[in-house]
Amino acid sequence: MVFKLKRVIQRGTKGSKADNSNDAAASSASTAPPGGSTSAPAMAAPQPAVTRAGTNVAASRLLAAPASRTSAPPIPPALAARLGPLQEKLPNGGFESLPLFRDVPSSERQNLFIRKLNLCCYIFDFTDPTKDVKEKEIKRQNLLELVDYVTSGTGKFTEAVFEDISKMVVANLFRALPPSSHENTGSDSFDPEEEEPTMEPAWPHLQIVYEFLLRYVVSSETDAKVAKRYIDQSFVLRLLDLFDSEDPREREYLKTILHRIYGKFMVHRPFIRKAINNIFYQFIFETEKHNGVAELLEILGSIINGFALPLKEEHKLFLARALIPLHKPKCMSMYHQQLSYCIIQFVEKDFKLADTVIRGLLKYWPVTNSQKEVLFLGELEEVLEATQAAEFQRCMVPLFQQFSRCLNSSHFQVAERALFLWNNDHFVSLVAQNRQVVLPLIFAALERNIHSHWNQAVHGLTLNVRKMFLEMDQEVFQECQHKFQEDEAKSKGLDEKREDTWKRLEAAGTILYNNSHMKDQWSQ
Repeated sequence: MVFKLKRVIQRGTKGSKADNSNDAAASSASTAPPGGSTSAPAMAAPQPAVTRAGTNVAASRLLAAPASRTSAPPIPPALAARLGPLQEKLPNGGFESLPLFRDVPSSERQNLFIRKLNLCCYIFDFTDPTKDVKEKEIKRQNLLELVDYVTSGTGKFTEAVFEDISKMVVANLFRALPPSSHENTGSDSFDPEEEEPTMEPAWPHLQIVYEFLLRYVVSSETDAKVAKRYIDQSFVLRLLDLFDSEDPREREYLKTILHRIYGKFMVHRPFIRKAINNIFYQFIFETEKHNGVAELLEILGSIINGFALPLKEEHKLFLARALIPLHKPKCMSMYHQQLSYCIIQFVEKDFKLADTVIRGLLKYWPVTNSQKEVLFLGELEEVLEATQAAEFQRCMVPLFQQFSRCLNSSHFQVAERALFLWNNDHFVSLVAQNRQVVLPLIFAALERNIHSHWNQAVHGLTLNVRKMFLEMDQEVFQECQHKFQEDEAKSKGLDEKREDTWKRLEAAGTILYNNSHMKDQWSQ
C-alpha cells in the first residue's frame, strides 16, 4: 500500500483513472467507485502520502515543536494521529513546491488543498530574516493559494477538511505572546500612548493565516453546525487571548474574525460575552494592562446595538459591573471612545439606565487627572442627550455638585468643557425645568469664576451662563444672589474672627515666651 501511495504522489496530476480506482480507500480525492456507480464514495480519512528517502514519516515526530518555537501550543493527539505529516519535503530536506490549484483537475483539488494545509502547519523562525528564506516564500505562496481556494467557494468543505483547517490555524496562530518591551526593562513609567508597539516579526505569514480564517468563517460553504465542533469554546478562548498582542494589525484582524464568529455561531454568543466580561474584570481589578480593550469594546458596541428589548437582566449587570468600572483605570483614554459608544447604546435602548450610568460616572470621577475629567464631561453630555426629565431629576443634585467643582477647576480646559454644556439645547432644557434646584447648586461657583478665575475664556463663558440664568428666572436668580451675599458676609465674618483668634493666641504666646525668658535671666 505504501508503494502505491508513493507512486500516486510521484505521478502527481498525471495519475490514471486506474490508479485512482485502486487507491480510492487511501486518497481523499473525490473519485467514482469501481462499477460505474454515481453515488458518493464513503468518506475516508485523508492521508497525504509524504515520503522522505522513500519512507513514511511518523506524524508524532513531525508534529513535535522544534526548539526554535517552544511557545507554539501542542497539537491535540487525536488530530495528530489522523492528519499525518505536517510538511512535504524533498530528500535533501527542502520544501516541495506543490502545484497550483488551476494546474490540477477539479477532482484532485480537495486532496491538494489538504496537502497545502499540512505544508502550512510548519512554523518558521522569523527572528532571523536570513534563515529559510526560500521555504518561507514557498509557505507564503501556498497560504495565498489557500485563501483564493476558500474565497472561490469551488467545493463544499467536508468534516475531514474542517479538522485539517483547524489544525493549520491552531499551529500558526495560537502561541505564547512575547512580554512587552517595558516589562523586560522593569520600567513602571510605560505610557501606551507614546511608546511604539512591538510588531509581530512573523506577520508576513500570520496576516495570510488570519485572512484565510476570516474567509473560512464567512464562507457560505462553511456549515456552522459542523464547524462548531472545531471552532468551539476552547478555540474562542485562545482567540481572545491573542487580543493582548501589541501588534495593532493583529488585533484588527482578531476583532473582525471574532465578530464574524459571534454572528455565525449563535450557540457561542453567551459564552463569548461572558469570556469578554472576564477579561474586563481581570483588567479592571487586577492588572490594568491589556492591549485589546478598545477592540473588544468595538465588538461589544455592535453586539449591544443588536440587543432585543426589553433588555435582559444579564445585560444590565454587564453594564453596571464591567462597562461602568472601565472608567477607573488610568489608561482609560486609550479606549474611551469605544467605551462611551457602548454606554450610550445602553442609555438609548433603555432611558431608565441614565441614572445608573450618571451615578456610576460620578463614582469613578477623577480627582487629580484633568484630561480624564475632560473625557468624563464629554461623555456626560452624550448621556444627558439621551436622558429624560424623570431620570435627570433623580441624579441632578450630586451631578451639579460635581459640575460646581468642575466650574472652579484651576485647569482651564476642565472649567471650559463644563461651561460648554450650556451650548447643548437639551441640557439647557433640562436645567430650565429644574432651575429652582440647579441654580442654587452652581451659583456660588459662577460668582467665584467671575471674580477670581485666572483664564479669560472661562471668565467670558461664565458671564454668558450667568446671563442665561438671569433671563431664565430673574426671581430665583435674585434669591441665589442674595443668599450668596449673605454667605459671603458670614464667611468674611468667620475669617475675621479666625484671624482675631490667631492674633490673640500669638500675643499670648509672646507674653509667655517673654516671662519665661525673664525668669531664666533672674535664675542666673
